[in-house]
Amino acid sequence: MILTVTPNPSLDRTYEVPALDRGEVLRATAERMDPGGKGVNVSRAVAAAGHRTVAVMPLGGAPGALVAELLTGQGIEVTPVLVVGATRSNIALAEPDGTLTKINAPGPELSAAEAESLLSAVTAHSASAAWIACCGSLPRGLAPEWYAELVTRAHAAGARVALDTSGPSLLAALRSRPDVVKPNADELAQAVGRPLATLGDAVKAAEEVRGLGAGAVLASLGADGQLLVSSSGAFYGHASVTAVRSNVGAGDASLAGFLAAGGEGPKALSAAVAHGAAAVQLPGSVMPKPTDLDPSAVTVTADIPLDRALTEQGNPR
Repeated sequence: MILTVTPNPSLDRTYEVPALDRGEVLRATAERMDPGGKGVNVSRAVAAAGHRTVAVMPLGGAPGALVAELLTGQGIEVTPVLVVGATRSNIALAEPDGTLTKINAPGPELSAAEAESLLSAVTAHSASAAWIACCGSLPRGLAPEWYAELVTRAHAAGARVALDTSGPSLLAALRSRPDVVKPNADELAQAVGRPLATLGDAVKAAEEVRGLGAGAVLASLGADGQLLVSSSGAFYGHASVTAVRSNVGAGDASLAGFLAAGGEGPKALSAAVAHGAAAVQLPGSVMPKPTDLDPSAVTVTADIPLDRALTEQGNPR
């Protein structure tokens, strides 16, 4: 079982519009609602792959109830922590040329009691989880050290933790030694405080993050592929992609594939790359099923071309 933690989930509403004209009445040609949040996406990808997953998250109000209903309908076990504030609703406006304009709400502010209840809910399931994936930004009311406390409690219960967050919450959590962290290029650059121009730069940055406490670093580098740097060495994986339809949730799908394949070594990296490549070829935030994967398109090697320039260079913003 893979347990996911999403401290700031959302109800995502996407409207397709002919054009985005400021100050005008826009009439949508289509609309859809999806449960949102990075940990939520990991659970969706794990469930799509046919594995058991439990999603822990704070939920409040009518949007929160709808998020739980949508996830349950996808075969995901939901452990809600009821909070006073309503779960945030995000809006995306999609134009015919693929341009996506997003409006993300801040979400509710959690009280100290609600923050503790969320930690307790995770701890209650830790012993039965193969992995705990903690994903996304922290909502108002949760200090940057909240993830660090979660990692400490999960380890005490014997669980392994994968962490996908950034900024102060990532740096604070490293002191608790998460088993895996999954930054993208910008987040990796931010963690070491300098830009990343080549694969060699990314490998060196990942090694420094390991030195700060991470057991392993699974770095998503967009079109440039993925890196896995751990005590077993450094590996580089990439896949040929015919056409990119949407990169929304692709990193979350990658993490799901990595954890479902054991969460360590080149085999798990290959699964991560396959899931990410499949996700970008699907519409919206649709998560790939086993039939969408093409393992033959994936290459994983320990012979990393360190001088190769990154197409999407990391910037420490």
